[in-house]
Amino acid sequence: MTVLDTAPRQAAPVEAGPMILTGRRMPRRATPVAILGGLTLAGLLVTLGVAPVGAIVLSVVAVDVALPVWAWIAVNRRAATDRMITCLVWTALLAALSPLVWLLITTIASGVPVITGRFLSHDMQTKLNPVTFKIEVGGGVLHALIGTLLVTLGAIIISVPVGLMCAIYLVEYGRGKRLARLVTLLVDVMTGIPSIVAGLFAMALFGQFVGIGTRMGVMGSIALSLLMIPTVVRSTEEMIRLVPDDLREAAYALGVPRWRTIVKVVIPTSIGGIITGVMLAISRVIGETAPLLVAIGSIDVLQTNMFGGRIETLPVFIMTQYQSSTPQGYAYAWGGALLLILIVMLLNIAARIIGAVFAPRTGR
Repeated sequence: MTVLDTAPRQAAPVEAGPMILTGRRMPRRATPVAILGGLTLAGLLVTLGVAPVGAIVLSVVAVDVALPVWAWIAVNRRAATDRMITCLVWTALLAALSPLVWLLITTIASGVPVITGRFLSHDMQTKLNPVTFKIEVGGGVLHALIGTLLVTLGAIIISVPVGLMCAIYLVEYGRGKRLARLVTLLVDVMTGIPSIVAGLFAMALFGQFVGIGTRMGVMGSIALSLLMIPTVVRSTEEMIRLVPDDLREAAYALGVPRWRTIVKVVIPTSIGGIITGVMLAISRVIGETAPLLVAIGSIDVLQTNMFGGRIETLPVFIMTQYQSSTPQGYAYAWGGALLLILIVMLLNIAARIIGAVFAPRTGR
């Protein structure tokens, strides 16, 4: 009788060692060496008489070609393709940032020498000082700075409530309704209208009630509000749509009416995005020139009454000073441009701070 051995047999132990992946790689200093070579090539081309911009472009192209070829020779074709795509992405980024950086450097270099205490505290009108009985020559931007703030504030007062209420209707009350679709179409059409048409509308509107040829600061606010409202509506609408429906349903289940749900749940949840959209709308209109030039014109003296006549704004001030075709006018235009950029930057910083303060708390 044969006895079969059915006991499991253990496999012979295999000695486990460290797994080592070997292969060719690019040197770690390949990218710095290529960039240094590109800078050296740019300096050599400038020395030979090539324009600086052309030398920079040729050096960037040389680096974009040299790194993939180096990777192909040192590693393989796949590494060369990866390095080529990386170079193209960085080149696109530099191409997008270069105009912005160049603009900022040029504006700062040309505008900083102009911005002085006198430039910020005087208007452009030559007048007699009642204290010293001396004639003071104007040379300031105070009237345009105050005018920009007043006109923009008036546009905000008009646009934000209208845009917010319109967005709330489209999302909370008008879903699937024909009126909501019509309002959405009109908002999209208003987004693409030329800015000068808004100025013509404000001038025609006040011409019917006050008289043709009337120029007032409130007309500029109305013109800018026509440009702000579509941006406020679209951005606010998208932010409100991001609020989960579970929050609304929970409030309705507790017996909270719809209007109170909107005020206490929907708006606080999306307040950060709403404020950001409003700031984007302000940044879009604060630099408009054509509607303000048509609606409120230009003046050299400080005017704070929105219903009392013409008001100067920074964009119109920049244009009029540039049109003077004098070195002093060019300098004043650069100073006004720098102030306008600073105002937009401060608005964006304020938007981030306000959005962070009023954003809903997510901690447990």
